[in-house]
Amino acid sequence: MKLLDPETWGGKLYINGWRAGQDPDYTVIEPATGETLGSVATASRDDVLTAATQAAEAQREWSAKTPRERAAVLRRAGQLFEEHAEEIQSWIIREAGSIPPKAGLETMVAADECYEASALPSLPQGDVLATNEDRWSQSRRLPVGVVSVIAPFNFPLILSIRAVAPALALGNAVLLKPDPRTSVAGGVVLARVFEEAGLPTGLLQLLPGGRETGTAVVEAPEVRVVAFTGSTEAGRHIGEACARLLKRAHLELGGNNAMIVLPDADLDRAASAAAFGSFMHQGQVCMTTGRHLVHEDIYEEYVKRLAEKAEGIPVGNPASEEVALGPIIDENQLKRIDSIVQESVLGGGRIAAGGTYDGPFYRPTVLTDLSTESPAWSEEIFGPVAPVMKFSTVDEAVELANASPYGLSLSILGEVGEAMKIADRVRSGKIHINEQTISDEANAPFGGFGDSGNGTRVGGHQANMESFTELQWLTLRPEIAPYPF
Repeated sequence: MKLLDPETWGGKLYINGWRAGQDPDYTVIEPATGETLGSVATASRDDVLTAATQAAEAQREWSAKTPRERAAVLRRAGQLFEEHAEEIQSWIIREAGSIPPKAGLETMVAADECYEASALPSLPQGDVLATNEDRWSQSRRLPVGVVSVIAPFNFPLILSIRAVAPALALGNAVLLKPDPRTSVAGGVVLARVFEEAGLPTGLLQLLPGGRETGTAVVEAPEVRVVAFTGSTEAGRHIGEACARLLKRAHLELGGNNAMIVLPDADLDRAASAAAFGSFMHQGQVCMTTGRHLVHEDIYEEYVKRLAEKAEGIPVGNPASEEVALGPIIDENQLKRIDSIVQESVLGGGRIAAGGTYDGPFYRPTVLTDLSTESPAWSEEIFGPVAPVMKFSTVDEAVELANASPYGLSLSILGEVGEAMKIADRVRSGKIHINEQTISDEANAPFGGFGDSGNGTRVGGHQANMESFTELQWLTLRPEIAPYPF
């Protein structure tokens, strides 16, 4: 059976969620070619409210299931991601413009997320508390109820499943709103996997759509937690809405991540790490290396080697060519990337490599001679651009790294002792010594500081438990307590 065969799922209601292929409102376009891949229906506000009601009803029975029953569904989902990896990857390649290794990473991580989540139902669900009263006192964790997951286009499968899997495992229902540009890889794939894994009807509601749909999945009365991954601007609006409605918002937002290259760093390996960090998936990653801070003693040679790497990277259609970089997701993003590059050059920056594009394919670009006010240095570009700046002292490097309002990921290349001292002085949700800035594992906490979000909200049992459960205090006595009234 093909998991995503239109004859299998076309026009079918997704677990009481939304249809794909019937009465389409949105056309799915392959960014590399402009070819139409399919179409999906858009959920209206009324549709979302209906789905939320259904989810809340289904959640009550699901939360009463035994840990073994819930874990079995998550384990089977992980197996299905592995069994149908090739089919799923073909959609990630064509719909998100991913190269095959990146698509393979997504299916592997999706399976890992499900396997990690399958352990959550059996973990301790609370604590026995000390008490000064003649009673037993305990805290226990309960499902929050209904969780809304809003996911972006760049890693559509990973950035959906990392919240969907633990939320379901811990007894919740989920409203899933993928980015409309990747509704299949970030939505239909999950709906079909969990349907085949035996998830009861109503628990995972697939709700494709744009801003109106996103607003509705935040405001639906049954929703208690919103897990959002996307831009800082959109995250602020969601956070404000959740605060007004007294809901918890888990926000994983943008980044302008620094790589600090110390004078003793191996330049060949540093240039390789830097190229991967800035250019992987066309730079369309929240953890992309957006600022290269290089010691002045090795600055010129570093720029030269990084530019050589950039010039040698093949760019093209990952579905039909053997390339390292694919297309930018759409024309608006392409224009934004190029405008930032050109504006930075007008402000005194120099292009050491790239700075051009052909159709949707932007060449890997290296920029130097920048000021801290340059848009290429101060903004999240979300494109394959490596801005490089020199520093003379460690204090200066730390100051420049901390100057950004973002605080998602940081890389330090060089002697470990010095790197550890720097790590203690830089504010970042993730720090990688002698690695580049992009890394993620299902059992590791993931989150950022400042404009990068409101802390670690997913990854690892502790973060997932705190994100998708509520704490309840429970006391009990063998008989009714005496009172003075």
